[in-house]
Amino acid sequence: MLKIDMRKIYNFYPIEPAPDPAELPTSGDIYYECLNCTEIVNSVPFIKSACSCGNLTGCDGKLFVKTPESVRVVRGKLR
Repeated sequence: MLKIDMRKIYNFYPIEPAPDPAELPTSGDIYYECLNCTEIVNSVPFIKSACSCGNLTGCDGKLFVKTPESVRVVRGKLR
């Protein structure tokens, strides 16, 4: 699994108002920031992806979130 610092490629902006943790949105330009380890993972990962604490894990277009309350939903724009 590659460890890429997404902040070097994208600028991230929180989605306002913050979505309900029970129904997190997904899209190609939506990312989840783990509030436990501060890493960012795409909401629709097609390569194996995970944050370092294991709260966000996924691949093949599916992301699993252990603790939705510990996630900030952000939109990524290329720098």
